[in-house]
Amino acid sequence: MAPPAAIRWFSVVLALMLCYLITPSTAIYCDEDDCYDLLGVTQSANSSEIKKAYYKLSLKHHPDKNPDPESKKLFVKIANAYEILKDEASREQYDYAIAHPEEVFYNTARYYQAYYGHKTDPRAVLVGLLLVLSSFQYLNQWTRYNQAVDMVKKTPAYKNRLRALELERSGGTTNKKKSNRQMNKKVEEDLGSELELQINGAEQPSMWDLLGVRFILLPYTIGKLLLWCGCWFWRYKVKKAPYTWDDASYLTRRSLGAPIDGWRNLDESRKEDLIHKRLWEKANLESYLADMRKESKRRR
Repeated sequence: MAPPAAIRWFSVVLALMLCYLITPSTAIYCDEDDCYDLLGVTQSANSSEIKKAYYKLSLKHHPDKNPDPESKKLFVKIANAYEILKDEASREQYDYAIAHPEEVFYNTARYYQAYYGHKTDPRAVLVGLLLVLSSFQYLNQWTRYNQAVDMVKKTPAYKNRLRALELERSGGTTNKKKSNRQMNKKVEEDLGSELELQINGAEQPSMWDLLGVRFILLPYTIGKLLLWCGCWFWRYKVKKAPYTWDDASYLTRRSLGAPIDGWRNLDESRKEDLIHKRLWEKANLESYLADMRKESKRRR
């Protein structure tokens, strides 16, 4: 059983929704009044008639002309009605709300979109969005890369490479006292800058991988892809030429679903063995996968 507090809240929300549905959708424009009636014109009046009626009423009810408080309130309503009817787009929306009062949610959404939606050029918004996303992307890549480098520098393998590089630079001689204590931090930084760290999954950030740069180069990328597809179709579908090593490597990697980095880290003999199996052919791939499953079960 729901607690009394929950029932009360549900009743309040339900009452608000009913009031919202009962309220005419035209009320969001000129409250309970009719915009045309406020200006004293018909719905078929043209823009010139609406403008003339507004100027006539403004001379009568403007606060500078009429100090009456009620006249001031009426002038605010008249000015609001004129703002709605003088614009073709907002007038069209208002006329639609009059003709379709049952479409409350739709009319309300159109009203708020027109009056509170952004007025900025969509192209400027797109450029700004790409710049912000690219900045966050670049910062995130650098953060991941630095964290990965810090983790690698704490491993024994990295420290052994540093000691080997130190021995190489010192001609194979080292100070025993120095070897018994930790390497000087400055020397470690100098030697570490000479080592090329290849970290899978956290490569050094590149400007070419940023979302904004890729978007700018999208036409070039699409053109290059179409050209590549055309050359592929002509060479291997029409001329029936044998696959080159690079193309056979691409087909093998795609057939196995292997990531680019994982494929690059394979030794050349393993790559050559997989390419010779012609795994891009369905029968060969199924046979290879079946053998791999049998081998996996045997090892268990």
